[in-house]
Amino acid sequence: MTEEDTGNDENAISEDDWAAAMQEQAVADAAPEAVAGSNPFGASAAQPAVFQSFEGGPGPSSMNDYELILDIPVHLTVELGRTRISIRNLLQLAHGSVVELDALAGEPMDVLVNGTLIAQGEVVVVNDKFGIRLTDIITPSERVRKLRN
Repeated sequence: MTEEDTGNDENAISEDDWAAAMQEQAVADAAPEAVAGSNPFGASAAQPAVFQSFEGGPGPSSMNDYELILDIPVHLTVELGRTRISIRNLLQLAHGSVVELDALAGEPMDVLVNGTLIAQGEVVVVNDKFGIRLTDIITPSERVRKLRN
């Protein structure tokens, strides 16, 4: 049963609407070729701009304006280590169980922001609270290089 059968055809899209949309798309796709191939004003006539101009937009002075993004929340994760265990072993964990991680004692921990490695550091304890002291910050060029690999 379709929407037209139920009488609720206000939101229904008919085949004629689809055909008209497809025809408009075909005309729009063919328009640049037609304009380039048969320009009645000669080869020097300007093509209509497809994208808006960004002149006067971001420049060196506005690149340092961080005020717009300072309040955006991000997820900061400090990763001590990882491991893979079977569901059987996971279900056997109890209070006091020890789970062996792949990281070595004293090895720097990874600091991730929204899942992307940005730094490494070491654990510190200040007033009975854990923290991390950053020892190495990953440069943007290093992050880009890691994305390519």
